[in-house]
Amino acid sequence: MSLSDKIIITCAVTGSIHTPSMSPHLPITPDEIVASALGAAEAGAAILHLHARNPETGRPDQSPEAFAPILCELSQRTDAVLNLTTGGAPTMTVAERIKPVVEHQPELASMNMGSMNFGLYPMLDRYTEFKHSWEPEYLEGSRANIFRNSLSDIEQAMAACGRNGTRFEFECYDIGHLYTLAHFVARGLVTPPFFVQSVFGLLGGIGNHGEDIAHMRRTADRLFGDDYRWSVLGAGRHQMRVAAAGLTLGGNIRVGLEDNLWAGKGRLSVSNREQVDIAHALVEGLGLSVATPDEARAILGLKGCAKTGFLNRGAMM
Repeated sequence: MSLSDKIIITCAVTGSIHTPSMSPHLPITPDEIVASALGAAEAGAAILHLHARNPETGRPDQSPEAFAPILCELSQRTDAVLNLTTGGAPTMTVAERIKPVVEHQPELASMNMGSMNFGLYPMLDRYTEFKHSWEPEYLEGSRANIFRNSLSDIEQAMAACGRNGTRFEFECYDIGHLYTLAHFVARGLVTPPFFVQSVFGLLGGIGNHGEDIAHMRRTADRLFGDDYRWSVLGAGRHQMRVAAAGLTLGGNIRVGLEDNLWAGKGRLSVSNREQVDIAHALVEGLGLSVATPDEARAILGLKGCAKTGFLNRGAMM
């Protein structure tokens, strides 16, 4: 089977959307994040999309120091591609959000392709008791906050993060974000292959209807032709339906507790591994094959784990 027929499964391990009170299974501490990520990798996730959190409060933490123990441990225990967020949380500045990538020099980093509303506050209708005071304030704040990613922000972030050979998972929450990426491609600021992650179902972005998914695919095909690999993620309970639709359109898929806390109607997912197991079965049930980490590296043109900053530091420890 050629690499063009291989499906890359990404697992987004913890994220910054869900708060600790929403699920006892959401990994918070470095040890929990590492253990959950390793389980996902063992189940077939070629890429691990990583955020860090304050181990005491569970609040998103975008300091390079928060990522360091996670990266050091994972780089020595799995060959999965470690993908660092530059999204962080909507409450953070762009300068804060890119620091871990600039310092740790991963193979892959997320890159958000436009400013947008990022509405988390509807979750206040479903959760009434919280362990930490920051949680309801954080959710309510999303009613007025804008997730900033101006054209200048994106250009500066791509230059700073790409200086050491890091490539990008371009997170596109709407059609206009694809055109923003095309703008930077036309200027020669990014080179193929492009890894385009289409995000469906977040309040402020494109919906998760089948027509939305197909429209995103058609537009990306028209703009990037054979120069990109497409992946989809569905927010919340629509996660696997969006994954299935993406697979039928020739896409790769992302799952994980960052995007969805559930494993079925009314049943919390107990781990990231559980979601990757479901995704793996979905891929093989459609007669497709799951990519290994090294196959994902070849498909996306990554520099290899030996050229990351955290692996080199880990080897010296």
